[in-house]
Amino acid sequence: MMGKKEEEEIIRIAKKMDKMAQKKNGAGSLDLLKELKSIPMTLELLQSTRIGMSVNAIRKQSTDDEVTSLAKSLIKSWKKLLDEPAGEKNAEEKKKERTAPVVSPSQDSPEPKEESSSSNSSSKSESADANTLIATFPRAPNTSDSVRVKCREMLSSALQTGDDHIAIGADCDELGSQIEECIFVELKNTDMKYKNRVRSRISNLKDAKNPNLRKNVLCGNVSPDRIAKMTAEEMASDELKEMRKNLTKEAIRDHQVATSGGTLSDLFTCGKCKKKKCTYTQVQTRSADEPMTTFVFCTECGNRWKFC
Repeated sequence: MMGKKEEEEIIRIAKKMDKMAQKKNGAGSLDLLKELKSIPMTLELLQSTRIGMSVNAIRKQSTDDEVTSLAKSLIKSWKKLLDEPAGEKNAEEKKKERTAPVVSPSQDSPEPKEESSSSNSSSKSESADANTLIATFPRAPNTSDSVRVKCREMLSSALQTGDDHIAIGADCDELGSQIEECIFVELKNTDMKYKNRVRSRISNLKDAKNPNLRKNVLCGNVSPDRIAKMTAEEMASDELKEMRKNLTKEAIRDHQVATSGGTLSDLFTCGKCKKKKCTYTQVQTRSADEPMTTFVFCTECGNRWKFC
């Protein structure tokens, strides 16, 4: 019953904020944000009301430092709900965490007045915060190129995989456009190289086994220009990175086992790297009265050759 009442209250606030954002008139938005701050928030409420998007819209269009500071504080506290199991904290603990002032060092004064008194130093604290939830990245210019427009739409769709974008309140359309713009600016063409770059971003962002990549992009921890240039290795999930690391170790170990059967010698000079760190094995490849064939392996560069 309590959840239903809170949901209705949040929806009421969201509608007011949406109207303010559409009219670009944020008068009264500070009071609405303070109302939101007093409501115990859950991940289910964030998803059902989409309040994150409404608060983010107010944050973007407002020129009031106190409004932007409080909006960022709310979004940042809501993001924590994505990172902890449901029911891990009780409602009272969540309320304390959400209502703690952003700037004030005291964690025992959650009253709105404390938030207001700290607003003068909010801009300093924002610039000092290296993990700002919403990255301040220039808006992408419009394009009439049909290929680029389609790529922006697909990137936006990939960012909307799952529910993270709802709780975070990210503008997926704008974020997708920013990523595409960075790719286009770098490659200066919409050829196959451009398309392959876009496709690799989409597949990695949609990967159900790698949700952290998408979440970090939505939160601004990974900027649009960074995701636009990341290699497949860099975008891979931690699990896949560990698997590749183990495969590399195994390959090295197998390689060492394969070469350890040979005899170390400095009698041979590698034709490629000119080093003398080699091993050799001798095999009878011809008739018994013919000398054995010597195979040499360079342990420095991996070059192999037959020594006659």
